[in-house]
Amino acid sequence: MHVSHLALHNFRSYTLADVELGPGVTAFVGRNGQGKTNLVEAIDYLSRLSSHRVSSDAPLIKAGAPQAIVRAAVVKDGRTAVLEVELNPGKSNKGRINKSTLPRVRDLVGLVRTVVFSPEDLTLVKGDPGDRRRFLDDLLVLTSPRLSGILSDHDRILKQRATLLKTAGNARRGSSSAEGALSTLDVWDSHLARVGAELLAERIALVTELTPYVGAAYAAVARGASRDDAGLDYKASFQLPDIDAVAPERGLLEQALLDELVRRRPDELDRGVCLVGPHRDDLVLSLGLTEPGGEQTAVEGARLPVKGYASHGESWSFALALRLASYDLLRSDGDDPILILDDVFAELDTERRTQLAALVADAEQVLVTAAVPADVPEVLAGVRYTVAGGEVSRDGGDPTA
Repeated sequence: MHVSHLALHNFRSYTLADVELGPGVTAFVGRNGQGKTNLVEAIDYLSRLSSHRVSSDAPLIKAGAPQAIVRAAVVKDGRTAVLEVELNPGKSNKGRINKSTLPRVRDLVGLVRTVVFSPEDLTLVKGDPGDRRRFLDDLLVLTSPRLSGILSDHDRILKQRATLLKTAGNARRGSSSAEGALSTLDVWDSHLARVGAELLAERIALVTELTPYVGAAYAAVARGASRDDAGLDYKASFQLPDIDAVAPERGLLEQALLDELVRRRPDELDRGVCLVGPHRDDLVLSLGLTEPGGEQTAVEGARLPVKGYASHGESWSFALALRLASYDLLRSDGDDPILILDDVFAELDTERRTQLAALVADAEQVLVTAAVPADVPEVLAGVRYTVAGGEVSRDGGDPTA
């Protein structure tokens, strides 16, 4: 799979942009603020209908513009399809395939698949649990696009339930209008347990499937590491029942989640927030590390959390391993995702830069952004564009935007 053409209208800094692409490596080189990342961000947005840089669509639309359009010609198995998303501020976005409007914009999800490496990846290791939950959910959607609907349902249920908790909590302070909200809470508990169990089961199964890929990727990018050094563990917000981590039983998870919601309801009413569910979970990253001061961990083969124990270099190696593992997992079904390396080489030392470049060089399509040509490793030599002053110029050719 690769993108052969990208067209933008009022997306980020571009009023108009048209860029020809192809298999192999394409590098966009330019000083910060010139718009090189906007180009690859647009392709990534088509993949997941979300940006790796911002949490909402508003910043993606050029200031003062009524809408933005991202259009890409995607080649798969020798056939080309034109995918398009129309971003409409304050209204529903629209999706199109070959100019035909889709019933739901989320039907675009997964038709083009991307894996993005960026400087922000370090937050996967050092950031809040929400960063790691988003990593899992983004990968889930790419592996199984139908889960986009499950995630939307989960978010909708959480918002409705949070509103009910705040209203019902007032019942303890004598508000008669809260009684109806309190009686309705049972219904929404059931909704959250059902949809939450589905999401939990998918996340747990994904972590189980992803773990060996992470181990192999970490061994490839970290000096002297083995496949057994890196570990992943899913940490739920409540005690999970005894389940098969490869194919978790949704019924058991649903009942356990419902029981916990009942148990924690007094606390939730006091605080007016949802305290139980997938939105409170975390992905625990661990390594076979040494204790502070250089002592080995007490138990042979034991691991320590990466967050708080790993060095900066080890943290970067783990972040890279997560992205490489995602790429290997997605390509295991026979279809290479598009690799996007967004200003990541400037953040890496020489050894990790060389290792990462060698590992991704054989991908069907690699898109690289860099501030200076020297940041692009020689093994990733390919087509190069210069991005400056709102124009995208192919080296040795005319501006294309």
